[in-house]
Amino acid sequence: DMSQKHHTWKEQAPWLSALVNAVGTGVPAKGFPVGAAGQAARWNPPRCGVPDLPVLTDGQNGRNRQKRFVLSGGRWDKTDLTYKIIRFPWQLVKAKVRRTIEEALKVWSDVTPLTFTEVQEGRADIVIDFTRYWHGDNLPFDGPGGILAHAFFPKTHREGDVHFDYDETWTIGNNLGTDLLQVAAHEFGHVLGLQHTAVSKSLMSPFYIFRYPLSLSEDDKQGIQYLYGKPSPDPDPTPTQPEELSQADLETNEITNVEAVQPDVCDTTFDAASTIRGELFFFKSRYVWRLRAGKLQDGYPALASRHWQGIPSSVDATFEDPLGNIWFFQDSQYWIYDGERRVSGPTPILELGLPASPVQAALVWGAEKNKIYIFSGGNYWRFNPHRRQVDNIYPRAMADWRGVPQEIDAAFQDEFG
Repeated sequence: DMSQKHHTWKEQAPWLSALVNAVGTGVPAKGFPVGAAGQAARWNPPRCGVPDLPVLTDGQNGRNRQKRFVLSGGRWDKTDLTYKIIRFPWQLVKAKVRRTIEEALKVWSDVTPLTFTEVQEGRADIVIDFTRYWHGDNLPFDGPGGILAHAFFPKTHREGDVHFDYDETWTIGNNLGTDLLQVAAHEFGHVLGLQHTAVSKSLMSPFYIFRYPLSLSEDDKQGIQYLYGKPSPDPDPTPTQPEELSQADLETNEITNVEAVQPDVCDTTFDAASTIRGELFFFKSRYVWRLRAGKLQDGYPALASRHWQGIPSSVDATFEDPLGNIWFFQDSQYWIYDGERRVSGPTPILELGLPASPVQAALVWGAEKNKIYIFSGGNYWRFNPHRRQVDNIYPRAMADWRGVPQEIDAAFQDEFG
């Protein structure tokens, strides 16, 4: 089966060689998108380096007989797999990479009986490496952009190998570079036996498009469950006598009587607002509203602690900096989160060069998120997140912002600037 021989595809499958030549001229394989005007969509976006399979035809009538999800022809004969990371990208600390790899594997284990365990010595089923250009598998990388990563299917002589291009600008949870979580989850789909699909919103689409939050499409789920089945249901817990809960235990992330506890969205002011990971968040008391493309997401409003454990009970201001860190301010202190993990705080805002009075609002301005303004007491400051200091030519008076009140509660830049 030529589709399984990933490591020697150039020599053993002439149609794949022709496909790569087509890629070079911007001509897509059958089953992949073509421009509305009849022009083949050029394959300029960054993408996975695993070759795409063409659509097979059914006999003389030439009808396509391609499942929406596509299998490589191999699968693992066990469900408990180990993995090992050989080398790491230079931009990210090892702990963050390990946590991201674990999260990417969990995308697949959540919907199958598969389990994944990291080992740091000895043999592993899945071997992860960050490498450059020619690296011994006849599938060289090409420097920044272009091919981001590739992986090898089960039942090949390199089964389980996953290679990432070391020269990419790897990031986590933002689109300021190439999101490691999304690319890793895609490559692990190959390692488990899935090929590329023509379903554009599928994780197994060959083209990289940053999406947050990461999730499997129904196509992805059907494909992986075709190979490994659905997860085993948890056994019914043994009934126990309910115990009396403390007040701390009652403060869960689940809102059982929403109407009774949440602020009225039609009759309220908000404490803070910010665009985080491309979505708009509004904060009021302990609650957060989450909007994507102008639409309130299911399950919201919700307790802000659902996302950020240890967040203060109310937020005065918040913003996401160019590195993807999320800052929260309350009174004269601030907290920093990396995604949903707290990395520092509470810390006095005096360390940032701000006065000890409460911050009222924060605004990230500009397409590169490189202008951050902090508002307090009728004045504003421009903040440098790299130096973690306000610029020394500030504060300035709010009168500079014509038509804006002296005292504001929240500020954000919308999609139109």
